[in-house]
Amino acid sequence: MATAPSVSYSITVRLEVPASGTAVSQLTTAVESSGGSVTGLDVTASGHEKLRIDVTVAATSTAHADEIVSKLRTIDGVAIGKVSDRTFLMHLGGKIEMQSKHPIRNRDDLSMVYTPGVARVCMAIAENPEDARRLTIKRNSVAVVTDGSAVLGLGNIGPKAALPVMEGKAALFKRFAGIDAWPLCLDTQDPDQIVEIVKAIAPGFAGINLEDISAPRCFEIEARLREALDIPVFHDDQHGTAIVVLAALTNALRCVGKEMDALRVVMSGAGAAGTAILKLLLAAGVKHAVVADIHGVVHAAREDLVSGEAGEALRWIADNTNPEGVTGTLKEAVVGADVFIGVSAPNVLDGTDIARMADGAIVFALANPDPEVDPAAARETAAVVATGRSDFPNQINNVLVFPGVFRGLLDAQSRTVNTEMMLAAARALAGVVGDHELNPNYIIPSVFNDKVAGAVAGAVRDAARAQGPSVAAAGRGPVPA
Repeated sequence: MATAPSVSYSITVRLEVPASGTAVSQLTTAVESSGGSVTGLDVTASGHEKLRIDVTVAATSTAHADEIVSKLRTIDGVAIGKVSDRTFLMHLGGKIEMQSKHPIRNRDDLSMVYTPGVARVCMAIAENPEDARRLTIKRNSVAVVTDGSAVLGLGNIGPKAALPVMEGKAALFKRFAGIDAWPLCLDTQDPDQIVEIVKAIAPGFAGINLEDISAPRCFEIEARLREALDIPVFHDDQHGTAIVVLAALTNALRCVGKEMDALRVVMSGAGAAGTAILKLLLAAGVKHAVVADIHGVVHAAREDLVSGEAGEALRWIADNTNPEGVTGTLKEAVVGADVFIGVSAPNVLDGTDIARMADGAIVFALANPDPEVDPAAARETAAVVATGRSDFPNQINNVLVFPGVFRGLLDAQSRTVNTEMMLAAARALAGVVGDHELNPNYIIPSVFNDKVAGAVAGAVRDAARAQGPSVAAAGRGPVPA
């Protein structure tokens, strides 16, 4: 699958060209002939003989950007100056910061914000710990916790290399839900230590977002923290993905006229995201699901369903799916299926495999950056196709979910997050796409649709409160951002 130029690999090249002649048009031609895309061309200085021009170019990779710069150097009369990587520039010094909500202009302000006035607030909280939600940042704060063991598609790159992603997550929390999120990158990958650290920092937060922690360790860590803490713990790689997939599938079924309980679903991927998607689909009414991993279809007779975390996760899948006892490969399992959902690896299927699915097939190929099947090939026969990429229709993106989910949890002062809330979030997200908007190329709203976060937040808040005071504080209005 050919990769299109992307702003992720965007550079700005500063150069000088002769003021007369065809040098400017040659710049554009050189970029486009090299497979790049000119997204900006600005004259930053002008003289009788020379122009200084900043050319902004989208490339497909770092190596491709270098090739484009080399091509520009070959133009007669052009002198290359500074080359800036726009993505790295955006990350210089980090992407987030802390700001005070109150100015400290004089001694009076200082006495109330800090000592001695702050002591009165401390004692009030000591007498009634629940007041921490009312009188501190706790009520609107989420910890974004990672150990760097499964960062994006990059693998185990460690906590320092994970920090740019966690900063980005915090920025998205603020942008879409007004939540103050704090990146916490832990220099340990021991589940016991992670659990103890998160338990120790929990008093300062109203929710925990686990991020980029590898399977199967993430299952144990999340379960233990949910048991130990009185604030919601949400592993976005699992449950955020699952909610968006269920919402997208709900609307895809509206397009093809099929019902959830009649579907034959085949999944590729039995890791954290795959298992969470499967569990939420089963809760939503799917009765016929088959899951495949790198070794083929998961079934009860497979020899690798042994003890240990990985074996136990596969055993759960075997015990709760594949009622027909399907065996063999993914390619064999997908024949006649209504739905394919991939959260695994690139190019495990091709267009021929999709053509062998049932009429009105739905294909969610979510591996990034290269999906399980070429979306263009899938579209030749499938009725609905979605990916995890932004350059194709129907992007399955977790940012559609986690800001609104946590906004709802914080507004309800929820002590947990559970399946009922996640199902409510999926229904609300699906409902943002109205009947007049729905079509096979628009089954899920844009991440910039201003209705998304509010709809999801309201559904989660109502679901939490409906479960009573053991789950959430009743009768409270939304927490101001």
